Amino acid sequence: MQILGISTNYPFSQKAFADSLQLPFPLLSDFPKFEVTRRYGGLNPARENLIARRAFFLIDRQGIVRGRWIPPPEDLFPSEPILKALRALQLQ
Repeated sequence: MQILGISTNYPFSQKAFADSLQLPFPLLSDFPKFEVTRRYGGLNPARENLIARRAFFLIDRQGIVRGRWIPPPEDLFPSEPILKALRALQLQ
């Protein structure tokens, strides 16, 4: 299993953020073209090139999206639904 974070922020900003939280996984930058963010539907449709939405994707080893969660902007997203889907996928 590999966890990756990706954002549309500048690479130096991503590094500073990841370092400050001591994240145990890579935090990647999709700046400036937002190709990955756009491909997975992470851009806010009302503000296409201005802002990305918080989104979570569970992608298997073959590259198939097995789960997709995009919470409302004002909500903190609980991890339990993602962990439940991951456990179910691991049992297959």
